[in-house]
Amino acid sequence: MNHLMAMPVLVPLVAGACLLITFKAPLMTQRLISLGSCSLLALLGIWAVLQAGQHPHTLYYLGNWAPPYGIVLVLDRLSAIMLLLTACLSLIAGLYACRGTDREGAHFHALFQLQLAGINGAFLTGDLFNLFVFFEILLIASYALLLHGGGRARSRAGLHYVIINLVGSALFLFAVGTLYGLTGTLNMADLAVKIALIPAEDQPLLTSAALLLLVVFGVKAALLPLLFWLPRAYSAASAPVAALFAIMTKVGIYAMLRVFHLVFSQGEQPINLTLWEWLWPLSLATLLLGAVGVLGSASLRTMTAYLVIVSVGILLAAISLPGQEMLSSALYYLLHSTCLTATFFLLADLIGKQRYRGYDRFSLVSPLNHRWLLGCLFFIAAISISGLPPFSGFISKLWLIQSAIKAPSGGLLWGLMLLTGLLTLIALSRAGSRWFWRPTTSVSSPLRLDKTSFVLICLMLTTSLVLSLLAEPIIHYLERTAEQILSPDEYIHAVLQSAWLSEAEVVP
Repeated sequence: MNHLMAMPVLVPLVAGACLLITFKAPLMTQRLISLGSCSLLALLGIWAVLQAGQHPHTLYYLGNWAPPYGIVLVLDRLSAIMLLLTACLSLIAGLYACRGTDREGAHFHALFQLQLAGINGAFLTGDLFNLFVFFEILLIASYALLLHGGGRARSRAGLHYVIINLVGSALFLFAVGTLYGLTGTLNMADLAVKIALIPAEDQPLLTSAALLLLVVFGVKAALLPLLFWLPRAYSAASAPVAALFAIMTKVGIYAMLRVFHLVFSQGEQPINLTLWEWLWPLSLATLLLGAVGVLGSASLRTMTAYLVIVSVGILLAAISLPGQEMLSSALYYLLHSTCLTATFFLLADLIGKQRYRGYDRFSLVSPLNHRWLLGCLFFIAAISISGLPPFSGFISKLWLIQSAIKAPSGGLLWGLMLLTGLLTLIALSRAGSRWFWRPTTSVSSPLRLDKTSFVLICLMLTTSLVLSLLAEPIIHYLERTAEQILSPDEYIHAVLQSAWLSEAEVVP
């Protein structure tokens, strides 16, 4: 077995445990452990992408117990992409936190690493129960990270965040218990085989379990009507925490792709067809609500939180439509939107620290230091996330629109995407002109601009340009990824192998 498969989970888990044990160590020591872990995860992410490109499915059996009896980790193109994206995002967010955010409360870096362990585990697990376990690990860590630094706004947002996710966790257990009672297994590949052979009298119960999972993943992904916790929680969190949270909704979307295309796609009447029918109108409503929220936001952090909701709506609508091209274009948009929303959370903090009052609120007029420098950053980020050339936003939305036109009912998504882009452009233009174009009074003692934070945001914006310059090889990789997702038989054979498949024909 290739033990590197377990490292994306073990490295942050061990780092988090060490940080908890040595919580009295100097802050610099804690930073070195945390950043060392993030750097190693970035290297492991690159390895994962290369490994998945050469070998369709790489398996790791914990304790050397073969599935479906033992725990298995599965690396394919989709999980490899998500691992690399999470690692790069965590490294930038961790470096940004070291500029002072980690001083605001205790155990920041330990919680940061534990959340990464949960996220990476969710991307690698091949077992539905362990998906629940890793969800709980990342959620428990995110509860504390959201409250890091204290304050009434964070406590209030944290309460709503905890309650809605605890309800989601309870529903997840109900769904998992129902599936286990019906099939006697929770290995995803084995579930796919057993569910295809479920007798007709058990179909209503099976459909109910699938719809429960749709609700659970909808909570994680912030799908309407389960999204109202997100704007308050994300806008109240500290900047590096909110930047890392940009990947959290994508964990829910990943779970939908993995479970619905694999577990519920087999048999003569696949259950995932019913799930897509529910997901399509809800995702369009999510997209529309997110666009209205962007236009009506009172601060840049709140606007960015609604931009996350917009990206969720577009992604879920895209994966609801059939076709390999539609799915691959959605994956490209996932990379773009995650990087850009994380950038905006960091940019909002940098701008807020250069204002004498009001932080990032639009309604308050305040002198702004380094106006032209920050204005250039804001302009580049705005045109990229709005979908204007030459950045990745233009390529991702163009590819999505071209794919949507070919898909049935895709014209509705096409129209809503154009409307959302227009509303986003209006909102960002209004914010930019209010901050950077209006003349402001001069100040006698300007605030110091943190050069490291500025460089980190520039690096995040560079990822948008890199996605554009390397669009051809990235698109080719994503097309193969979409093909792999839509061919679940390969995953099932890789995990269970032919010997077990022949025995699994008889349902207990």
